[in-house]
Amino acid sequence: MNPLSNGRITIDLGALARNWQVLAARHSATSECGAVVKANAYGIGIKPAAEALFAAGARTFFVATPDEGLELRAILPKAGIYILNGLYRGSASTYAENALRPVLGSLPEVREWADFLRSSGAKADAGLHVCTGINRLGLTLSEAEEIAEAIDEYRPFSPGLIISHLACADDPDHPMNALQRDRFRHVSRLFPAARNSLANSGGILLGPDYHFALTRPGIALYGAKASKTAETPLETVVTLEARLLMVRMLKKGETIGYGARFTAPRDMRAGLVAIGYADGFLRRSGSTDDREGACFHLSGKDLPVVGRVSMDQTVIDVTHVAESELTPGMMIEVFGPNMAIDRTAERADTIGYEFLTALGRRFEREYIGRSSGVQA
Repeated sequence: MNPLSNGRITIDLGALARNWQVLAARHSATSECGAVVKANAYGIGIKPAAEALFAAGARTFFVATPDEGLELRAILPKAGIYILNGLYRGSASTYAENALRPVLGSLPEVREWADFLRSSGAKADAGLHVCTGINRLGLTLSEAEEIAEAIDEYRPFSPGLIISHLACADDPDHPMNALQRDRFRHVSRLFPAARNSLANSGGILLGPDYHFALTRPGIALYGAKASKTAETPLETVVTLEARLLMVRMLKKGETIGYGARFTAPRDMRAGLVAIGYADGFLRRSGSTDDREGACFHLSGKDLPVVGRVSMDQTVIDVTHVAESELTPGMMIEVFGPNMAIDRTAERADTIGYEFLTALGRRFEREYIGRSSGVQA
């Protein structure tokens, strides 16, 4: 490890690949397991992640933006790549030239894509995004019906994939899941020649009724929890460790950090760790006299964050760790196999997605379990 680094992010590409295989094994023979690698593969690096997933068997990938799609195309020349944010105005030729498949989410997008196909003669695939309840991207149900009824007006366009997105897949008992599934079945019948895709990570765990032809696992691939109740034997992919800078003694009644919001309830030892909100360790992870924060982990012990998280530093309570086990310069686990990222996120009133995608550049990245001989 670089002796000048603030910390280390260890990314287990073997665990990533095995997580995909665990999820893929839940599918029937008629359902394909894709992979979502948007936002730099949830912060871990799109190139190593995409190569590992392709080597594991993934063939259809989803990103958010066309620039992500271009980056992924250079990595995986033979993969199917869908752009979830749809068609960016005036850029249809770029999509077609690079075999990027826009997921069209509005009538203007559908018309522009159809016009491009007619005028250029290009043979290019695209998907259709229909909103079934989350009310973000996507055609309304009535707009989808309108397109289906007048499909000849949009020729040569014909959607190769119909997608929708579940709003509450992480809560298996939420009635919204069944409502969206039934609406999606209706939409799928409008376009019988197209494949269909509804399930994200949580949707996969809802069972085969939600899998349809193609699934889109994201957060579960990276080892974070995708369901409030469903258990899946997924492995930790990302371990974040940060450098211990120093240990200082505090007397009962002394305060810690900006705003003096945390008061030592007893004489204690405090460890100063080289990680802050500039590194993606969210300010909400801190604690006050009235609110518990996140915990780090060392030697089998959880170490509570005390006081506010600052830009470059976080203070933890190391009172119950033997002095002999604390050495300035050592690495302390922020999250990983002993401190689940979802637990850290819960203490910050957020989700694992936010922590993963916010990880900063000041940490050394180490990839382990890398597959060799990838034929992309």
